[in-house]
Amino acid sequence: MDMKKHLLTASLAAVAVFAAGYWAGNSRTVHAEPTRTFELRVYTTYDGKYNDLLARFRDHTTKLFEKHGMTNIGYWNPTDDPKKGKQLYYLLAFPSREAATKSWAAFRDDPEWQAVQKASEANGKIVEKVESVFMVPTDFSPLQ
Repeated sequence: MDMKKHLLTASLAAVAVFAAGYWAGNSRTVHAEPTRTFELRVYTTYDGKYNDLLARFRDHTTKLFEKHGMTNIGYWNPTDDPKKGKQLYYLLAFPSREAATKSWAAFRDDPEWQAVQKASEANGKIVEKVESVFMVPTDFSPLQ
């Protein structure tokens, strides 16, 4: 029993040392310039087009984002009216703001995206409004 306690104590100590080293090595000061950039986007759909937008993202858009260097962090559906069934929220990550600009340009110019957009809008436009906010994490954010 004493050997098991000793191994457990030694293991916990090793984990604590590793975690402290990790956090110390990855912490940022308030003055550090972060390079990783996140973009929060909100798409508002025309009436009756929400499921069309979700299908386009599910079947095509997320893969095309990855193709052009965008990292898909997450996608969210609002649960309360009036945004429920009307808006899609999502978060992308980029190595830098410059990389984001290049990725979006390459995405918009991609013939595969242009074909997907045209096909998905055969019965009318899907997206009424797009909002975009670029962000960098705070020095205390776990997502850096």
